[in-house]
Amino acid sequence: MLSFNLLILLVLAVAFFVSAVKIMPEYERAVIFRLGRIIGAKGPGLIILIPYIDRMVRVDLRTVTLDVPPQDIITRDNVSVKVSAVVYFRVLDPIKAIIDVADFHFATSQLAQTTLRSVCGQGEMDNLLAERDEINDRIQSILDKDTAPWGVKVGKVEVKEIDLPEEMRRAMAKQAEAERERRSKVINAEGEFQAAQRLADAAEIITQNPAALQLRYLQTLRDIATENNSTTIFPVPVDLIKMFFEKKS
Repeated sequence: MLSFNLLILLVLAVAFFVSAVKIMPEYERAVIFRLGRIIGAKGPGLIILIPYIDRMVRVDLRTVTLDVPPQDIITRDNVSVKVSAVVYFRVLDPIKAIIDVADFHFATSQLAQTTLRSVCGQGEMDNLLAERDEINDRIQSILDKDTAPWGVKVGKVEVKEIDLPEEMRRAMAKQAEAERERRSKVINAEGEFQAAQRLADAAEIITQNPAALQLRYLQTLRDIATENNSTTIFPVPVDLIKMFFEKKS
């Protein structure tokens, strides 16, 4: 009979130990409620609870990666796009995260979706594509301010993908092609202008130095002679021909 009582006491002691002693890892905190009233957050390490009186809620303090699903957005210039993002946040105050909001993870997710639609809808499509870093900073600032009363810190927001309609993609491709063609024509015109300017400078130099024209003739003759041509052209100065016409008259 005595051994049976000892066995019962041993079982009760083990059950009490299992329900009263908890071990919290470094990245978790235990928010303790005693008879419904909060007494604080404990951990990490070994903590002791009073069975049937204390209740513990575990809170993970590690950074959480929240995937924001694609949101249908109409920009300020009436373009319909789908935008998805990713939010990185962590709990700084586990007591506020449990008491001040029912489900901080779900609340942060819903707030991220509405903020993404609001911020992206305020700008035009070109700004949405070109100023992505600025949009990320604006969303992060708004989320961090709104989640601060919950003890949640939003560290970073990244817009992952902007899905454009097929018609808008074709229009943007045509616009890019037209821009490249315009640049090509401008570069070609600038090249012709520079070439014409150089030729004008060369002509002015030759008019000031008549011997330079003779040297140019000889250089042209040398260039022609280097090729396998059956015809050889000898440049004749115009002044020499003019002398025969004057004598004849």
